[in-house]
Amino acid sequence: MLSFSDGDEAYLAELAEYVAIPSVSRDADPATMRRAATWLADQLGFAKARVEATGGHPAVIGEWLRAPGAPTALIYGHYDVQPTGDLSEWDSPPFQLTRVADTVRARGVSDDKGPVYIVLKVMKAFLAQEGVPPLNLKFLFEGEEEIGSPHLDGLLASHAEALSADVVISADGAMWRPDEPSLSLGSKGLVSMTVTVNGAAEDLHSGRYGGTVANPAHVLAAILASLHDSRGAVTVPGFYDGVPALPATRRREIAAVKFDERAYADGLGVSELAGEPGYSTLERLWERPTLEVNGFEAGGKYTVIPHLARAHISCRLVAGQVPTGVLAAVSGFIQARPTMGVTVSVIPDPGLVPAYSISVDHPAVRAAREALNAVYPGEAVLFAKIGGSVPATTLFEERLGLKTLFFSFSTSDERLHAPNEFLRIKRLGEGMRAWEVLLRELAMRLVGE
Repeated sequence: MLSFSDGDEAYLAELAEYVAIPSVSRDADPATMRRAATWLADQLGFAKARVEATGGHPAVIGEWLRAPGAPTALIYGHYDVQPTGDLSEWDSPPFQLTRVADTVRARGVSDDKGPVYIVLKVMKAFLAQEGVPPLNLKFLFEGEEEIGSPHLDGLLASHAEALSADVVISADGAMWRPDEPSLSLGSKGLVSMTVTVNGAAEDLHSGRYGGTVANPAHVLAAILASLHDSRGAVTVPGFYDGVPALPATRRREIAAVKFDERAYADGLGVSELAGEPGYSTLERLWERPTLEVNGFEAGGKYTVIPHLARAHISCRLVAGQVPTGVLAAVSGFIQARPTMGVTVSVIPDPGLVPAYSISVDHPAVRAAREALNAVYPGEAVLFAKIGGSVPATTLFEERLGLKTLFFSFSTSDERLHAPNEFLRIKRLGEGMRAWEVLLRELAMRLVGE
């Protein structure tokens, strides 16, 4: 077994360097993104890592092929992070690693810099203590996951041979809860769009013109309200096309998961939970598609009739749904509504993402289960699904023919994408030990696959 003896303080000092780089893919300057990519490439010097240009932010590619005849795993992660949001909501500077009791706080520390850092330390431990890894390894860390990986497809197409492997292991994809080990067997797909309602040529005084023209905010509010019925089901014809019935066996598995709905609601700061009727909270979270309004913009706190109103909508998809079909259904439903005195447009966002899944019997899943059992003895491993979307998984399957195993040691409650994002310090050591066991198990289980 490997020895991880640097200790928390040494690990945190190094991790602090990484999170200090404000690699916000949505609006960071190219030099900042390249600095983050270069930091990773330097850490992966033993793997001949290089910074590769894409049509957007650069990627980092490396390989450690020192196990002749052994299988090959491609390790994936991302160095880009979400915007900070309102700085006044942060309790400490977002790009300064701050220790708070048994956690560290910073933007990106949980998603995905901390989990990627775990991988780096395991690789260096193998190099220092055993000289060679138990299997061949390739690395791909991108800088655009948080904006939908728009240039990953092209990168995979142009580097397909260099990135060929037997399986992908993703350091992205948080565990379900901090108090039990879990593996995610899939992630939801994504379709998103912007709906715009245009009225008059400019904002109008609501006293001088009120009651004489259509108000785009009123029209858009009515459109958005029509997307669900009073119980929470999506009303768009065709939205649920292809969604399979939830098998009784899966419902029993989910029902057996220890889950306190009251505590869940309290943790979110809501008085009660809501959603599609006929399904439990976990069933809706893991197994059912959703349609959500993410934002609404119109006018402001002054007495005008806004000349336009805009809303942002996202749909999370499950296996069986076709992204283009969902987009067409929602867009058609919105534009078919009768309106008077306004125009309505629906602009889809780029990067339609289908749902992804991996079988519980896949050798990588079995290896991961063994790894978690070794680190968390006596605790049952929960099989969950990710409510979010990871575009890379379907691209790996389409371009490289590879399944992806989610193996992250962040946790879904660590305020990912929100102010005061944090990571539990103990996850660093637990993750390193688990990754070691995982790689050893994969070396045996992938032979002949």
